[in-house]
Amino acid sequence: MAIKIQSLRRLYEAAQRDGQPERFEADLQEALDKKQLRFTDFSVRQLFEHFVPNGREIVDSYNPRIAGGLGLQETASVVASSQFSKISGQLLYTTVMEAYQDEAFVFTPLVRNIPTQFSGERIPGISNLGDEALVVDEAQPYPRAGVSQTYIDTPATTKRGLIVEVTKEAVFFDRTGVLEERCRRVGQSLGLSKEKRIIDAVVDENVTDHRYNYRGNIIQTYGDNSGTHNWDNLAATNGLVDWTDVDAAEQLLAGILDPETGEPIILTPRHIVVTRQLLYTARRIVNASEITVTTPGYATSGNPTETRAGNPVQNYTIVSSQLLAARMATDTSWFLGDLQRAFAYMENWPLTVVQAPANSEAEFNLDVVMRFKASERGAAATLEPRAMVKSTA
Repeated sequence: MAIKIQSLRRLYEAAQRDGQPERFEADLQEALDKKQLRFTDFSVRQLFEHFVPNGREIVDSYNPRIAGGLGLQETASVVASSQFSKISGQLLYTTVMEAYQDEAFVFTPLVRNIPTQFSGERIPGISNLGDEALVVDEAQPYPRAGVSQTYIDTPATTKRGLIVEVTKEAVFFDRTGVLEERCRRVGQSLGLSKEKRIIDAVVDENVTDHRYNYRGNIIQTYGDNSGTHNWDNLAATNGLVDWTDVDAAEQLLAGILDPETGEPIILTPRHIVVTRQLLYTARRIVNASEITVTTPGYATSGNPTETRAGNPVQNYTIVSSQLLAARMATDTSWFLGDLQRAFAYMENWPLTVVQAPANSEAEFNLDVVMRFKASERGAAATLEPRAMVKSTA
C-alpha cells in the first residue's frame, strides 16, 4: 500500500517539475479506466497525508489529545490541497460509474439515449410519402416531403441524485472500504432507478408516465386494434413454447401498418424479452440447430410425417433480467421486437459528479472533509410502440 502511494506521489512530483500537472491527472484517469488502479489500492488516510500539505499533522489534529490539550483550538482547513480533492474525486467518480453501469442492468444499454435540453419535448413527425407519392407525371412538379402535423410528446424528466461525504472519521480511522462501499451503493442506486424506469416503459404495466403520447392522446403500448390504439400488437394465448410462437409474434408484428400511409412498417425484430422463468426456453428456441415440423400423413394411413429443417429463429438477442418479473403482473408474458426503435431515454444530463466548495458549513458543523454530489436527469419514453409485440400465455 505504502509503495503505491509513494509511487503516485513521485509521479505527481515529476509532472509538477516538468510543468505538466495535467499529465498526472490524465495518467491517473487512464489507469482507473483500464482498472490498473482501484479505490481500495489507496488508503484514504495515506492519500490525505501524502497530498495535503502537513497532512499527517492535520490528521493528528483531529484528535485533540494528540494535538496538545483539550482547550480552545482553531480548526485546520481540511480541504487544503486541490490535488487530494482531484485524486479522491477521480477515485470516487470511477467507483460510482462502475456501479452505475453494472452489467446486471441489461435494458439501459439497449435503448437509445437521446440528449435533450427540455423537460418533456414535442417531437414533430415526418409523414412517409408512400409508394404513390413517389410518382411524378410528365411536366409536373415533384412532391415535397415536409414536416406534417404528426407529433409525439415525451414525458417530463426527473432529477435523481445522492451525496457522498468524506468525514474526518473516514480519514482518521482509515475507512477506505466503507467509503468505497458507500460510493458503489450511490452508483448502483442511481443505475437501478434508471433500469427500472426503462423496464416499466418496456412492459407498460406499472406507471403511465412513459407511455406513447401521440397527438395529445396517451395510448397504451400494447393492445388490440380498438379506439385510439389503432394497431394490434398483443398476441393472447401465445405462450413461449417453441418456434411457432415466435413465428406468430413475428406475423403480428409484420401486419402492423404505418398510421400515416397505411403501408407496412419496415422493421426487423431483434430482441426477445423474457423473464428469468422463460430464459432457458428462449435459449432453447433461439439456439436450436434444427427443428422438427410435423405434418398430416397420407389420408389412407393417418400417420403424421416429420420433416427436419434448419432453425428459422435466428439473429435474436435474448434480453432477460431478474428485475423483469417483479415489474410485471405475470412472469409468463414475453415481448418481441426492436427495443432501440420502440423506446428511448430522454436525457438532460448523464451521471455527473460534482464536488462541494472548500470551507463549507458542513466542514465545521459536521466534520465533513469533502462532499460529492452524484446526479442524473432524464425519463424513459415510448417513441414507437408499433415496433414491439407482447405475447401472453
